[in-house]
Amino acid sequence: MIEKELVIVGAGPAGLCAARIAAEAGCRVLLIDRSPLLGGQLIKQTHKFFGSEQQRAKTRGFRIAEALVADLKPFGDTVEIWQEATVVGAYPDSVLTVWTNGEYRKIHFQSLILAVGAGERSLAFENNDLPGVYGAGAVQTLMNVYGVLPGKEVVMIGSGNIGLIVCYQLIQAGAVVKALVEAAPKIGGYKVHASKLRRLGVPILTRTTVVRALGDSAVKGVVLSGLDENWNPIPGTESEIACDAVCVAVGLSPLYQLAWMLGAEIPYVGELGGMVPLLDENRQTTVSGVFAAGDASGVEEASSAMVGGRLAGLHAARFLGHLHPDHTAIDTECRAQLSSLRGGPFGAKIRAGLKKAEVKVHAR
Repeated sequence: MIEKELVIVGAGPAGLCAARIAAEAGCRVLLIDRSPLLGGQLIKQTHKFFGSEQQRAKTRGFRIAEALVADLKPFGDTVEIWQEATVVGAYPDSVLTVWTNGEYRKIHFQSLILAVGAGERSLAFENNDLPGVYGAGAVQTLMNVYGVLPGKEVVMIGSGNIGLIVCYQLIQAGAVVKALVEAAPKIGGYKVHASKLRRLGVPILTRTTVVRALGDSAVKGVVLSGLDENWNPIPGTESEIACDAVCVAVGLSPLYQLAWMLGAEIPYVGELGGMVPLLDENRQTTVSGVFAAGDASGVEEASSAMVGGRLAGLHAARFLGHLHPDHTAIDTECRAQLSSLRGGPFGAKIRAGLKKAEVKVHAR
């Protein structure tokens, strides 16, 4: 059994920020990630971020990942990092089991931050298991991490910000986006992203869905159908589009499983993407000493994940008896930034979800 003070699972934007702030407070940190590259979703994001200078506006996602990793280097062995390591079990006696370097290792932790992110949702349609049907995250990984074009002619399903941005990245990489398909009556993402696609001639088809992928051993096209007000396909509206790839970008669901294994209370909160752990104002779950940050506690933008990670790291450190010298100032700043990021009409859904996911009792 390995004894660790603070373990952080997930080295994306939330986990990296949590590790830095906890190390600054004096914690010894073990940061675990299943990927060979640190940065989570940031490493595949080539677009520039919105927001303020505090949230690294006008900086490309992969550059933010590089900066966050560099921020940990001054701490040396205080922040230990396990890469290509997968947490496969979490137990109520504060034990994790990790598969790394071909063996299982058991870790006993004093405090834990779950920054494991979210998984892509799938979409049910005929032949959705054909080679050439991808999730948006897989497309970004192929293009932006490994330099592989997933297809020459692509149909995008879903018009949230991820779908819109990946369309643009596909075009930049040399692919033709044959159509952007959205079941709702209007696009789900920012209009600025959709406007770029319209200027590039990409057809945006609302009230439309994919009913079938065409092909035997690989995608050769899709069949689309219009939808009525009850989201049912309208007979006689079917149309075919030739393509060699279908990209599905229909949202993310928080990865709640480790929190559930530890005994945390996990309700379904649709506004936050699905099953999420209840959290108090300091990001602690209903299990004492176990915190959550980033998409694991509700799907938001990476900027919110970074700020939430800092807040979780700050309070996990305090839980362990390490009070950051600038605790009050950092705490106040993080809460103000989150309030700003969640403001306005686009943040209404998140604000409603967070109210439902608040802890009403003290952590046990």
